[in-house]
Amino acid sequence: MTAAARYPVRTRILHWLTAVLVFSALFIGFVMVNSIGSYASLRGIHMTLGALVLGIVVLRVVNRFTHRAPKLPDTVGWIEHKLVVGSELTLYALMLAQPLVGWAMVSATGRPPVIFGSLRLPRIAPFDADLFFVLRQTHSVLAYALVAVIAAHVSAVLLHTLTLRDRMLSRMAFSRDR
Repeated sequence: MTAAARYPVRTRILHWLTAVLVFSALFIGFVMVNSIGSYASLRGIHMTLGALVLGIVVLRVVNRFTHRAPKLPDTVGWIEHKLVVGSELTLYALMLAQPLVGWAMVSATGRPPVIFGSLRLPRIAPFDADLFFVLRQTHSVLAYALVAVIAAHVSAVLLHTLTLRDRMLSRMAFSRDR
């Protein structure tokens, strides 16, 4: 088996940093909406994570569209290649839309989002209860969509790595062997 083409180190760092932040934000978001006592503190952490995700995903988009991805393994056919590209674009779109919708949702409450405990972001939506309701529902739908697309992404990588043994995961892994 030949070595799989790997992403550059900066891309791998951004990928795994994004994965940790998105997982954390989703987890805290799901816990937060079911927690009465800790809602305010979890909300602050959730908004900070969302802002970090937005910033890092912007960096990832710039990195991705200014640097070519390594060649996919030969086990990836033409149709699957199109699915890979489509799912990648869908992930980027969801990871950009989710924090922006969250930011607008908080803005629609009439208060600015606060991140890192005290940094106030500008409001990007007008104070409006009806708008808040729509954005709240959208934020929830996007969260579930993000979970579904991430699950498909992880499943596809595991299928390739464990079943087809084409070292797909090693393209994003940090290891000494090539």
